[in-house]
Amino acid sequence: MVKEVARQVEIPEGVAVSLNGNTVTVKGPKGEVSRQLSYPEIEITKEDSHLVVNSRLDRKRQRAMVGTLAAHIGNMIAGVTRGYEYKMKVVYSHFPIQLKAASDELVINNFLGERKSRFAKILTGTKVVVGKDEVVITGIDKEKVGQTMANIEQATRVRGFDIRVFQDGIYLVDKR
Repeated sequence: MVKEVARQVEIPEGVAVSLNGNTVTVKGPKGEVSRQLSYPEIEITKEDSHLVVNSRLDRKRQRAMVGTLAAHIGNMIAGVTRGYEYKMKVVYSHFPIQLKAASDELVINNFLGERKSRFAKILTGTKVVVGKDEVVITGIDKEKVGQTMANIEQATRVRGFDIRVFQDGIYLVDKR
């Protein structure tokens, strides 16, 4: 007996989804996101106003991947309709941190009084706005926005000091 495992992803009005082999392309009011989603024994098909991610095998790994691929498609749809915004707070006690956003990197000066600048890579498709004590990262691809946020957080990681005392850095405070 073969049991199918399937998940449906609703396609809202104003969003166009196209399938080309393993590549899923989602177009919406905020832009377009394309991603290659493939896994053995799992198919993605389009029916009327929803996508169906299904597997003919009812094994634990296939069930997990069906849910994962459905979540990725849902994140793509949410990105082109609402977008993603991460807010980060700049925290320092003695040495004021100075930030400059270039086209593909964030330059962090005077972190813990260091003379050498630190750099954080900004991925394409994301926009970084630097305020006085705040950094706002926006974009339509959840993975790129999250990875840019992680790059900034890792660039200001304190090494060689007690982190309970030296709590300087740039930290995530809000996700939308």
